[in-house]
Amino acid sequence: MVVIDKIDAIRAQVNEWKKKGLSVGLVPTMGYLHHGHKSLIKRAAEENDKVVVSIFVNPLQFGPKEDLATYPRDLERDKEICALAGADLIFHPSTYVMYHKDFSTVVNISGLTDNLCGKSRPTHFTGVCTVVNKLFNIVTPDRAYFGQKDAQQLFIIKRMVKDLNINVEIVGCPIIREENGLAKSSRNTYLSEKERQAAVILNKALKKGKDLIEKGIRNVDDLLSIIKETIECEPLAKIDYINIVDIESLQNVEVIDRSVLVGIAVYINKTRLIDNFVYEV
Repeated sequence: MVVIDKIDAIRAQVNEWKKKGLSVGLVPTMGYLHHGHKSLIKRAAEENDKVVVSIFVNPLQFGPKEDLATYPRDLERDKEICALAGADLIFHPSTYVMYHKDFSTVVNISGLTDNLCGKSRPTHFTGVCTVVNKLFNIVTPDRAYFGQKDAQQLFIIKRMVKDLNINVEIVGCPIIREENGLAKSSRNTYLSEKERQAAVILNKALKKGKDLIEKGIRNVDDLLSIIKETIECEPLAKIDYINIVDIESLQNVEVIDRSVLVGIAVYINKTRLIDNFVYEV
């Protein structure tokens, strides 16, 4: 597996492909890849002639008390996964390559970042949008692939691309889950066996909420109350947020009379996990 860590080198390789008329797919990641990432890479390989996987633990999207220093990293393992999934190369820049010492430009998106994860992580999506914009400028992909587990991120990136007229197709891909229903995440590695069992409560609570919606319950307060009660049955769980929001504005709704995103963030001891589902009207 070819690993490139310089911007000029990745641009030269992509330009060479494009001169041959080849399409390029990009899968942006922070590494420590799992089956969810693997599904994105496979999808990209099916739909493009060449696939670039970026591996960069982006400091701009971590808050001051978050897990930047301890975020799991294993490039050798990631290289094996990329090769098996059909990637052609890995772009693995250093922080200095991505952000020179007097870097001073960021990308802010208003409205869509105020709720859900953006409420408790106020600088997070500025970091996400800045690094993704940079990756699009560096790699110039035809398509870029993101998982629905990070649904707010997916919708925000789609809006950024639309608002800034970026010439890339954003492809959202389904959540990949473990056998017990827990959404795949690099942060799952933080969980002990007992915590991993406890974390199943996220999916159980969302399933209960979805079942109630499908049975005709439309009052959001009632749904939130039931989801909250379900999660609170797990002693190791502490709720960060439970929100039901409009799929376009990502603002709270009172009644489900339109397509919505039902999103939750829950701490299992010290590990913050997110999950969601979309209900379309």
